[in-house]
Amino acid sequence: MRSRSTLLLAATAATALLTACGGGEAELSAADEPLRVGASPVPHAEILRYIDDNLAADAGLDLEVVEFTDYVQPNVALDDGSLDANFFQTVPYLEEQEASAGYDFTALEPVHIEPLGIYSNSLTDLAALPDGATVAIPNDPTNAARALRLLEANDLITLADTGDAAPTSLDIEDNPKDLQVSEVEAAQVPRSLADVDIAVINGNYAIEADLVPAEDALVLEEAEGNPNANLVVVRTGDEDDERIQQLEELIRSDEVRQFIEDTYEGAVIPAF
Repeated sequence: MRSRSTLLLAATAATALLTACGGGEAELSAADEPLRVGASPVPHAEILRYIDDNLAADAGLDLEVVEFTDYVQPNVALDDGSLDANFFQTVPYLEEQEASAGYDFTALEPVHIEPLGIYSNSLTDLAALPDGATVAIPNDPTNAARALRLLEANDLITLADTGDAAPTSLDIEDNPKDLQVSEVEAAQVPRSLADVDIAVINGNYAIEADLVPAEDALVLEEAEGNPNANLVVVRTGDEDDERIQQLEELIRSDEVRQFIEDTYEGAVIPAF
C-alpha cells in the first residue's frame, strides 16, 4: 500500500464524513475510513510509513500519515477531529498539554524512547565546558525539565526539590560554572548549535539535523527506567476503535522493533 503523507505547512482542514453515493444509502462507518495519524517526520512518520508499506495491507488497515513539524498542532488537530490519533509525544508532555489546554486524551502503550542528548560544535568533552558557557534547551515545560535534569545528572547544575512539579530554569539552585541557559523552541535547538557552547536536543530533532546521537552526543539520557517513551495518543473513548487497535498491534510488533533497531542504531530505542 502506498503511504499518503501530508506535510502540514498550512492549517489542516477538518475531516469530512464520508457518505455513500446515491440517495438513501447509509454513511460509511469509521472502520471504513482511513486512519489519520499525525506524527513528527522523524522517526514517528518513518515508523508509520514502514507499517503502511509492509504491514497495514495484510491487517486490513488503511493508514494516512499527516506530518507536523512542531509539538503543538498535533494535539490541536486531534482535539478538533482532523486526526484520529497522533504519534509524537510522551506521557509527561501529554499531561502538561491536558492541564494547560483541557484536552481529554488517552495515551496508549509505549513504543519507543528518543534519548535527549547534549551536543556541541566546539567541544568534544563535556568536562572542557568553560565557565560562563551558553546552553540552549527546549522551551516547552516537559522537555525543558528533561534537559535541566540531564544537565544536573552530569554535575553541571543542581536543581531545587520541586516535588512532583517539573523543574524550570528558575529552579537552578547551584550553578558553579555560571552557565547561561536560554530556552528555544525544540525544533530550532539544533540550529542554535553554532551560537552556543552546548545544546540539549530531542532525539527526533537531532536525527533530522543529521546528528547521530550515539556518536555525536557528548552525553545521552539513560534509556533504562526513562519515563519519556513516545506513544500513540487518541481522544478518550476512541481506544476501542478497531483501526486504533490494529495500529497498536502493528506498531508494537516484532517487525517494527526490528525496523527501529536496524534503522536508528540506538538513537531510537524500542520500549516494548
